[in-house]
Amino acid sequence: MSIITENVIPGNHGKIFGTNAKEANDLKRIEDNLLKIDGVKNVIFNDSYPVEFTVHTTKMVEIKEIEKMVRGLGFHAVPKGLFAL
Repeated sequence: MSIITENVIPGNHGKIFGTNAKEANDLKRIEDNLLKIDGVKNVIFNDSYPVEFTVHTTKMVEIKEIEKMVRGLGFHAVPKGLFAL
């Protein structure tokens, strides 16, 4: 593994995650809890199926930390592949 695959790198790209949460209130809970992680700037939910969200950060944040936070709410967060250059 590498720094890029294990962390969300600060910048415009962010990191996309898939989740099994569907209800608006569940998505709001995920957003609110992710924003509590030090370094998470914003969480943007994409209108797609399955539901995906993008996390942007102000500093490097471990993907494991994001997965753990969402798992604690009863859902999963699966990181998608690297962004295309």
